[in-house]
Amino acid sequence: MPAADPVARLAAELGEAVGARLELERPSDAAHGDYATNAALRLAPERRQTPRELAEEIAAEATTVPAVERTEIAGPGFVNLWLTDAWLADALDAIVERGRDFGAGEPERPERIQVEMVSANPTGPITVAAARNGAYGDSVARLLEFAGHQVEREYYYNDSGTQMEKFRTSVEARRRGEEPPEDGYRGEYVDALAASDEDPVPRMLEQIEQTLDRFRVHFDTWTLQSRLESRLDEFLPRLDTYEKDGAVWARSSKYGDDDDRVLVRSPERGGGPTYRAADVLYLADKLERGFDRAIYVLGADHHGTRNWYAAVARMLGYDPDRIEVLLYQLVHLTSGGQQRKMSKRRGDVVFLDEFMDEVGVDAARWYLVNRGPDQTIEIDVDLAAERSQKNPVYYVQYAHARIAGILRNAAAEPSNALTPSQPLEPEERELIKRLLEFPVVVAEATERRGPQAVPVYAIRVSDDFHRFYHEHRVLGSDAEGFRLALVRAVQNVIARSLDLVGVEAPDRM
Repeated sequence: MPAADPVARLAAELGEAVGARLELERPSDAAHGDYATNAALRLAPERRQTPRELAEEIAAEATTVPAVERTEIAGPGFVNLWLTDAWLADALDAIVERGRDFGAGEPERPERIQVEMVSANPTGPITVAAARNGAYGDSVARLLEFAGHQVEREYYYNDSGTQMEKFRTSVEARRRGEEPPEDGYRGEYVDALAASDEDPVPRMLEQIEQTLDRFRVHFDTWTLQSRLESRLDEFLPRLDTYEKDGAVWARSSKYGDDDDRVLVRSPERGGGPTYRAADVLYLADKLERGFDRAIYVLGADHHGTRNWYAAVARMLGYDPDRIEVLLYQLVHLTSGGQQRKMSKRRGDVVFLDEFMDEVGVDAARWYLVNRGPDQTIEIDVDLAAERSQKNPVYYVQYAHARIAGILRNAAAEPSNALTPSQPLEPEERELIKRLLEFPVVVAEATERRGPQAVPVYAIRVSDDFHRFYHEHRVLGSDAEGFRLALVRAVQNVIARSLDLVGVEAPDRM
């Protein structure tokens, strides 16, 4: 149970009264109650009763719980529950008391988790496509931290090898006033690097770190592939390998991978380690550092990597369940109805800095995480840059800023702020119940590694708040104290929701 979850506690209390585990859900129509349970349908076969008979028993027992005002049986065996104003006020009290920590987890066994993300080779500035990796990975990390785990973020990059050689060769060509090789790198950033005699790789890394800092993705550690490759001889004897055609292969198919993989190329192909060998070293390095769980965030073109990493863990004697591979799909940008093309080598790529210049950091973070990782994201740059309530991130931020304005204009807080002086209005009830969904939303988003649920929820909270605010006055009303507490709770939940996806919660707009 997430900490301070009044609905979960109510479900447990009802379950104790009826003698069975019970789950509560909000009906889509408030006319069908505040919450409902299908426990009668689930339990009827084992109790050898009809669902309707069992529903009548559950409904009768539920009314013995003080929080329940009345019950109603619907359909073949659903039990609808209406709750008292007093219970909703107490639930709001719990939300207010926790402040911005409402919904935070308290795991029985907190884990030390590493989230490795972005990790683009330093052959150019961070692109919008790679930025999705950062937005997704960092939001997962924020959720895990909110759930009570210790999280470290890492950037891993290849500072040697074929692509780095092509990058340096491309810069050298521009220094001589020549075109880069056909398979090299082009673009204004290559020309800018060529204006200096320095090694372009450290300068590129510095720019990457500055861009990601601006994007609010901050790394605890940066790891070089070249540092790990020096340990290859140490790990090869620990793997199940064989030689074929002069190369060293891992017998990974025996351990759950799709195929065997080449670790060391044949002498005819240079004799050096492959990137798969670097994978082995990096995975072992992560787990040797004491992480309980290692999470890789990778593009969908790495779909074969999930089984490979699990196979490596098994070969090295580690539990493969300690390894997670999160995959995400592509990003497409449109502007004026036209799709923008992206290719770092051709030089017509859209870089993250340019995207943030156009739409702002908040919109960039929001739009790069508001779809599930298994879905391609299509971003309308014109809409993302718009500062109006048609833009969802602006709409949610506006709700937070409006509440901040209300609180600025409020007099001193009344001592009885959480005691309603009159029956709760429907919009107040709906807003409290929406806030009570937050612990489950964040818990499920964390478990499923699906942060896209958070911005969806934030929009719904903002919808309910704007509806409430349109219908009811806060300042100067007979229920001012209670409503100030309610809007303060809304503000805290919106602020936390925005923070979990890397978006700021402004007090003025």
